Amino acid sequence: MIYSNLLSEIPWLQHGFSTRIDPLSQEGMAGLRQVHSAIVLAADQAGVAGEGDSLVTNIAGVPVSVRTADCYPILVADMKNRAVAAIHAGWRGTAAGIAVAALRAMNGRFGTQPADVIAAIGPGIGECCYEVGLEVAQQFGLQQAGCVNLAAANRNQLISAGVPEASVEITGGCTRCDAAQFHSFRRDKERAGRMISFIEVSSLR
Repeated sequence: MIYSNLLSEIPWLQHGFSTRIDPLSQEGMAGLRQVHSAIVLAADQAGVAGEGDSLVTNIAGVPVSVRTADCYPILVADMKNRAVAAIHAGWRGTAAGIAVAALRAMNGRFGTQPADVIAAIGPGIGECCYEVGLEVAQQFGLQQAGCVNLAAANRNQLISAGVPEASVEITGGCTRCDAAQFHSFRRDKERAGRMISFIEVSSLR
């Protein structure tokens, strides 16, 4: 299991990015039918909340979770209002601003302000391995086919939305490079498993 240094300092919070070495089940968690979108849903209980790519909640004891195998899991905590979000950010979701959409949803539901947010970007396919064609490259400001840094793109979007730079953590780890620790769809195709990332308001105190 991989933990964020920043999120680990929050006493009312539980979280984790699973690996193929330490797998997790989504049983008992809220999850999504992920569709590579910028759709954000609210969760008030365990189970599938619907179709989308981010879940938000402020309900204690309801872990929100996403599944990844190269896409980036992003876990967000509102320190002031004790609300959380789990985000699934592939290239389509990143290009559509899924992380910023989650912040907007948290603001609308819980009063979240970006200045009060801590965000952790978990393991995903690194720039070293994420070579894309021209059409995708252009979504990220590149003029030709090449390698895209999705972790940096999401970090920059969060900072541009007002999250303090020191409050955005990239845990590191390339899912395609490290076959021992991570599942990777680009590497293993249909044989690839999925890793579960979750965040939970574990206490109201």
